[in-house]
Amino acid sequence: MPIATKIAGHISKSSWIRKMFEEGERLRQIHGADNVYDFTIGNPDTEPPQQFREELLNLARHPVPGMHRYMSNAGYAETRGAVAEVLSEAAGLEVKADHVIMTCGAGGALNVVLKTILNPGEEVIILAPYFVEYKFYIDNHGGVPREVWTDRGTFQLDVAAIEAAVTAKTRAIIICSPNNPTGVMYPEESLAALGEMVARMERRFDRQIYVISDEPYARISYDGKQVPNIFRFVQSSVIVTSHSKDLALPGERIGYLAANPRARGVEQFMEGAVFSNRVLGFVNAPALMQRLVAKLQRASVDIGEYQAKRDLFYDNLTAMGFRMVKPDGAFYLFPQSPLADDVAFVTMAQKHRILLVPGAGFGAPGFFRIAYCVDRGVIERSLPAWRELARDAGLSGGCR
Repeated sequence: MPIATKIAGHISKSSWIRKMFEEGERLRQIHGADNVYDFTIGNPDTEPPQQFREELLNLARHPVPGMHRYMSNAGYAETRGAVAEVLSEAAGLEVKADHVIMTCGAGGALNVVLKTILNPGEEVIILAPYFVEYKFYIDNHGGVPREVWTDRGTFQLDVAAIEAAVTAKTRAIIICSPNNPTGVMYPEESLAALGEMVARMERRFDRQIYVISDEPYARISYDGKQVPNIFRFVQSSVIVTSHSKDLALPGERIGYLAANPRARGVEQFMEGAVFSNRVLGFVNAPALMQRLVAKLQRASVDIGEYQAKRDLFYDNLTAMGFRMVKPDGAFYLFPQSPLADDVAFVTMAQKHRILLVPGAGFGAPGFFRIAYCVDRGVIERSLPAWRELARDAGLSGGCR
């Protein structure tokens, strides 16, 4: 075999998102792009904010000497300082530049954290439904994923279930709020309960247990809600995030990790994370993007556009009989499948040229994910096809 056995196995179990994206390419060749309704991938259709373009033009017209050279593996001090300033305000405590490392997106940040903290065989708790790549990231660094379900009716944290899963081998718990794929936001009370539980388990097992908060959607929240800062509630916490969603820059791979300054041994953690950033091959986050996002820490895309798309989709689909939790943020819906077999339902949807991702891909069979970060016109044009699909699936609001 020309590749490793493990990788061959991973490929066979790899992302449903990519599989469905490829199916979309096939259908577009047959029916034309306007007649295929692709809701598979969280690839923002919106453009970066005007301030981004202005800063990019300014740098192109007035280049800084040496702006494309190596810098500290942690990133530019001024960029880390800009991140730390905003985090300090959100956390209500002093976060310094030394607590921040610029990374190649949230995925890069998460791999850096896991490499820094994991010994072989140690466990990382992930909460179903979960982002599809978590298991692979954990495996990258010799860890063992342990799945725990959130509340199946609300997708909120089930702290008692998490506590029951903590063992002497637990090293970290990964949370994501607003969540991919559910769009649910974890409120302050839940995070406070999580923090109390983690502190209790740390004392019980005499070991540090990190809560890693995966936050690429933290600025995409609706109905006036604000995402609580994890540093306020969990001492042993690390934020990993990117500007892929809030600034619509997924292809630029720019993000950061930030450690809670109150965490025990934070200086050693940061030293290890800087080292891991280098030896994983990232070396440093992209220089040009670091300079740009330094001035964009308070900017974001138009969140109102995403909320309008959520409301359009949610109102129409629930009227057709689909059941789902209304998202607090991000840009996903995660309805229950009308069929017991979510893969069969997603296959049925393809006959109506609707592309979805089965919940099985997120560790949650019986559901399916819709990514509504698409042009509003795609959603509007798809609604007749959704009604036909609802009818075929036996829902009361489908076409007669």
